[in-house]
Parts: sequence; structure tokens; C-alpha cells
Amino acid sequence: MQEKQKKNVTTILKAAGIVVAIAAAAFLILILVLTVTEFKPAAKETLDVGGNASGTLHEGDDFSIVTWNIGYGALGANADFFMDGGKHVSTADREQVQTNIQAISEELKTLEPDAAFLQEVDLDSKRSHGINEQDAIVDEWKDSTYSFATNYKVLYVPYPIPTIGKVDCGILTLSGYEMENAERISLPCPFSYPVRIANLKRCLMVDRIPVEDSDKELVLVNLHLEAYDDGEGKAAQTKMLKQVLQEEVDKGNYVIAGGDFNQSFSNVDISMYPQIDEDLWQPGCVDVDEFGSDLNFVTDNRTPSCRSLDQPYEGADPDKFQYYLIDGFIVSSNLTVDSVETQDLGFANSDHNPVLMKVTLGK
Repeated sequence: MQEKQKKNVTTILKAAGIVVAIAAAAFLILILVLTVTEFKPAAKETLDVGGNASGTLHEGDDFSIVTWNIGYGALGANADFFMDGGKHVSTADREQVQTNIQAISEELKTLEPDAAFLQEVDLDSKRSHGINEQDAIVDEWKDSTYSFATNYKVLYVPYPIPTIGKVDCGILTLSGYEMENAERISLPCPFSYPVRIANLKRCLMVDRIPVEDSDKELVLVNLHLEAYDDGEGKAAQTKMLKQVLQEEVDKGNYVIAGGDFNQSFSNVDISMYPQIDEDLWQPGCVDVDEFGSDLNFVTDNRTPSCRSLDQPYEGADPDKFQYYLIDGFIVSSNLTVDSVETQDLGFANSDHNPVLMKVTLGK
């Protein structure tokens, strides 16, 4: 009897060992595949500019621009997200994603900006059910030019359970004026191998609009800086952003940088959006004094630009919710800021609200 029990135990241990060995081998194969297929953009890359725009820009003209993190069409009022303390990975079915993207496109048409900076635009991702959101949005922008820069491309993100899976995502700039060229500039990545292979590769996307009868350009810089790091990544990326912008200022160009900074601005009062729970995600803060007098930070603190994803917004008490002010613009001093306004959309179709700014090009 004891001999039989020993054999049973041995059999169970062998079976368990085989299962562990198979799981370990599968994990190693996955790491190998992700390593081989890792998205490795160059320090600088020239991007395609699509579409056709008939507008021309002159000194003294007004120019309006909106920045909006659209949450890949899946982070509407119904959503929470595991990285922010929520429970879910998949936050919207295909129909909901389509509804959100259509609503976002309609809002952009209502705002009628001359240009738009969009972040978290999926091309072909599991989380947004393979919908090409760039095509869906561009189709609604008639007579425009556009460029796209990839910042998150992974064959299979193997966490959590259920997994994020395939991701192909980036930032999109649209303009009613002709953009002559576009460039992707890689930002420092704070993550080391192997975490790096399944993470974002952040970047700046620089587009140039010629200014008629002038040697100046309007330089548009779309950005989405680090979110889930210890703060060093944000700092390194912000430092590089400053260098890129200062180079353009030194050329005498008009400069507008905008997007999701994942940081507040030190010159903006955010006391109306206090941190209500230290366990929730917390943004960094850009010290605007480090950018000097040639560059001005602009946002609207009357309305939050972002909400926490630790719980759905739908059905929650809005007076007890965690809000953030992390979206906005940096503009060169040769631009006059006429207005800036965050559109209060109740986070219906994204966890961010769009921020609309109007400027005048100095003569």
C-alpha cells in the first residue's frame, strides 16, 4: 500500500514538473518572440504626411488648436482601468468603441479647430477590437493634412489576466493647413529589459506649417509623456522636450507643443483638484521656470482635463471624484494666447476632456 502511495506521489510530482517545465518554456518562448519583434524606433524618423489641405497661414493670422487624449475609444464614462486602481482590462465592446470614436469625431467638427493633437489613437489593437481609429477620424476631417507617430506597438502584452494582448497605437496630428513635413523624435524610455519590450516608446511628433511671405514656420509638437514611472522618466522626457522647443524658438519659429503631459504646470493653480486618495495615481509637476521666458505654459483650470480610472464615472458622485489637470500647451512668446478652454464633456467618451486654445501669430 505504501509503495503504491509512493508511486502515486511520484507520478503527481512528475506531472507537476512537466506542467511547470512547459509553462516556463512557453514563457521563455514568448519573451524571445517579443524580444525579436520589439518596436525599436530610431532617434529621429521622417513620417508621411497624408491628405490635402488648401489653407495657407500668414503672420497676424488667428489659429485655433485642440488637444485631446481620446483613450483609444474605450475609456468612456462606463470605464475603469486596472493600471489606475480599477478592475478591468477590456473596458468597451466593439459597438461602444465605435460610438465613442464617432462622438469624438463629431465634437472635433463642432469645435472647428485649425489643428488637433490627439493621443491614444489605436490602429489595430485588441483593446479597441481592431478598429483603425485614425481612418475613422481622418474620414471626418475633409480638406486636411495629417501625420501619425507610433508610440506603443507590441505583438502581445502578456499582462494582466485577461491580457492586454496586441497593441498598435500612437499620436495623430490633423491640420486644415498644409503641413510640409513630419518627424518622430524618440524620447528617453525609463524601462529596462525585459519590461521595456511590452511598454510604450514615447515620442514627440513635429509637424511644420509654412508661414506665407515669411521665413518662419509654425511648428506643431504633439506629445504624450510618461505616466506609470517613478518620476525620472517624466523628468528626462520633459528635459528633452525643452531642448527641442528651444531649438525652434532660436530659429524664430512660432511653436505650439501640446498634449497629455501626465503632469500639472507649476504656474497653474490646481488646488481645486486635490489628491483625495494617496493610493491613486498621481501626476508629476513641470517646473515652468526651467523653460525660461521664451516659452509659456497654457491650460484652463476651470474644468478638469482628466479623471481617475479607479472607478467608472457613470453612477459615481462627481463631487467626490479624483480629477487632474494634465493636458495643455506650451507656446512661444511670439504667439499671443487669445483664449484657452477645456470643454466639459462629462468624460462621456474618454477619460480626458479636450482643451481648445486660440492664438494669434505675431508680426
